[in-house]
Amino acid sequence: MKVVERYILRRAFGVFAAALFWTLAIVWTTQVLTRIDFVTTSGQSALAFFELATLILPSVIPVVIPFAVGIAVAQTLSMMNTDSELVVISAAGSSRMTVIRPILLLALGASILSFAVDNGIDPYARQRARELVSSARADLLSTVVQEGSFRKVDEGLFVQIAERRPDGRMGGIFVADSREKNIDLVYYAKDGTVVERDGKNVLLMSNGEVHRKAVGGEVSVIRFNSYAFDLSAFSSAASEVYLFAKDRTLGFLLNPDPKDVVYAKAPQQFRAELHRRLSEWTYPLVFALIALAVAGDARSHREARIHPMVTAMSIALFARWLGFFVANETQTTPAFAIAVYGVPLAYAAVSIWFIYSLRTMELPISWAEGVMTLVRRIGDRLIMIRHRLLGHKAPSAGGRA
Repeated sequence: MKVVERYILRRAFGVFAAALFWTLAIVWTTQVLTRIDFVTTSGQSALAFFELATLILPSVIPVVIPFAVGIAVAQTLSMMNTDSELVVISAAGSSRMTVIRPILLLALGASILSFAVDNGIDPYARQRARELVSSARADLLSTVVQEGSFRKVDEGLFVQIAERRPDGRMGGIFVADSREKNIDLVYYAKDGTVVERDGKNVLLMSNGEVHRKAVGGEVSVIRFNSYAFDLSAFSSAASEVYLFAKDRTLGFLLNPDPKDVVYAKAPQQFRAELHRRLSEWTYPLVFALIALAVAGDARSHREARIHPMVTAMSIALFARWLGFFVANETQTTPAFAIAVYGVPLAYAAVSIWFIYSLRTMELPISWAEGVMTLVRRIGDRLIMIRHRLLGHKAPSAGGRA
């Protein structure tokens, strides 16, 4: 590899690493915040929460890598054009492959990383995450025995404990059960404890009453000295771990077990996931080609056009949205499977044509002029607002203070 190629590769890799880190941090944070209820509703420790948060990373990385590559290539080539480095490379007699080769090498490495994470790490991380969540929900002692707060044990089933006494018993038990349609049950008890009878978890309550509200709105009250509330059905159901298409390994998707319960219900979803796995790794290469087609040639600074970063990311975003769309449609319509591979291939082919024909892929000039006009108007408006706030005379439109 030539010195110039190593220079371009090193510069592009630095931007890629920074873009990947910050983009991954933002996306990962939003995903983690959606799962904060894992701690608040199940009473799990912070360590368990951070373990679950770490297991989310492998599913985020393949989505972020293509954008990091596109940003790195577009930003690197744009800065090299601004610094006249692309002009110097061309004037020195170097072929276009001097610029293209290191970019494709970076994109190929990113594609291999995306494939390895998506097929070698993510399925096992997803399986572990489901086991962690299922274990937390099935652990009734950690769910129920939480003083002074309501806990959602199951859909339509809530439990609240006022206190936990030194002898292990609980005081002030409140249970709201609306799992049965059109019937609401509310249990109050002064004392209680969780015991195991015949291999079943039972909430044994004493000195309390049951309020039963029927369809007509009538409420009946029954007092009891001792009442056993069976929680074993929920416990056994919560402890079962169901693995869906995204949780399966590539080997299973290539040769699924016909007796698998989840696969038997929706086999097309497994086929759609297989097509997604075999096509998604190509997007780093596609995004790199788009960025090369947009910013790979030396351009004059006086030309009216949108910044290459904006152009490249706009085209790439539409390509990725289209890829997600056809992948989702494949779950219900098998004919869309061809489009799953066709979208990245089409964008790659168009980008290669632009590169080969020495053309620049860009948004229409009218769009660029419209964006520039809009930016100028916003700038003028902000200047007028600033002068009004400061009590100065506002300049005329298009003027400067």
